[in-house]
Amino acid sequence: MINIPPTDKKRIVIVGCGFAGLTLAKKLRESPYQVVIIDKHNYHQFQPLFYQIASAGLDASSITFPIRKIFQKYENFYIRKAVVEEVKVSENQLVTSLGIISYDYLVLAHGATNSFFGSDKMQQFSKGMKSIGEALELRNTLLTNFENAVATMDKEEQNRLLNIVIIGGGPSGVEIAGAIAEMNRFVIHKDYPELKNITVNIHLIEGTGRLLNNMSPESSKKARQFLEQYGVRVLTDTFAVDCDNESVTTSTGENIKTGLILWTAGIAGNRIKGFSPENYNKNGRFYVDRSSRIKGYNNVFAIGDISLMTEEKYSSGHPQVAQVAIQQAKLLAENLRNLSKNKPLGEFSYKDLGTMATVGKHLAVVELPHFHFQGAFAWFVWMFVHLMSIIGVRNKLMIFINWAWKYFTYDQSLRLILRTKGSV
Repeated sequence: MINIPPTDKKRIVIVGCGFAGLTLAKKLRESPYQVVIIDKHNYHQFQPLFYQIASAGLDASSITFPIRKIFQKYENFYIRKAVVEEVKVSENQLVTSLGIISYDYLVLAHGATNSFFGSDKMQQFSKGMKSIGEALELRNTLLTNFENAVATMDKEEQNRLLNIVIIGGGPSGVEIAGAIAEMNRFVIHKDYPELKNITVNIHLIEGTGRLLNNMSPESSKKARQFLEQYGVRVLTDTFAVDCDNESVTTSTGENIKTGLILWTAGIAGNRIKGFSPENYNKNGRFYVDRSSRIKGYNNVFAIGDISLMTEEKYSSGHPQVAQVAIQQAKLLAENLRNLSKNKPLGEFSYKDLGTMATVGKHLAVVELPHFHFQGAFAWFVWMFVHLMSIIGVRNKLMIFINWAWKYFTYDQSLRLILRTKGSV
């Protein structure tokens, strides 16, 4: 058993401390429950800025914050760093790498991972960007390729190393493409003068007819224009159908030699042993009702990217974005309080606060409920919203300094290849 102090209070166990889990836990302060948070990391990570870690724009410590520090002054809150292995739903028990913990209410908020749509080759040869570790590995690969490109005398190999293929034209794909293109335009030729007359080619592949499908056609068109202005080759209505360690083959028959395949095309829920296949959709998201209860269970809930909830406007489920997770967590906190008072549960209704994506300096698209705009003002709005969403005064300050320095100099000093002992 995990060492948790016994209590006469009912126990809520929250799995995952991302946007959903963190918001829920904070909203349960001074609730009539004992709250236990289980996470495989001891920090909260700000996922919308992973691409800036990958492109050497920010340091990883700027977008992470210790979980224990957040809850230092919370009573009846306990944090355990562990990996969840199984849920014994009939026994109200959670099996973890540290042992077993019983619960009265279980909330699954452990998020999603990359979905490769069944392609073993894409999973093997591409790089994802769904965690700090993956973002750092992507940065290492990117910079190592530049180092190897200046060292080789084989022109074909040099060109391959300087070819970057990004698969997926959603916000993550657009933003990392823009960040690498900006790096290519203003930094690489200064760091690597040997590459001054050699082109770094960035290919962005999207299977549908346009980028940013969750935004308006106008914003999609503008984002493509911004990327092409930076020299990115955008391929829409195109699929990556095959790949190996040195190339990607597209649905048009083109074979692109590359030193880096970056996958941002899809996400899937992290499945947990203990639930039947009927509890999940094909992408590993739990079917939940409008109160976030997993269908078939009264005391097990799922929120955020791992959940699939439908309402009239979102018949296929809500978008897997931070605002959905945060709003679901706020309602669930209220409902858990209602349960302690034997009051009925409220039903969730998503309020869309807007969508945004950035490509580079003064290049962004923003869509608010009744107001769409692009360009420099959109870029400043994007920066302000993301800066205010970061946890911790120090982190806000460090990010602001990094962004300000980059704004005036088009440079940053974070182009470091950091590897663990024994890695090459």
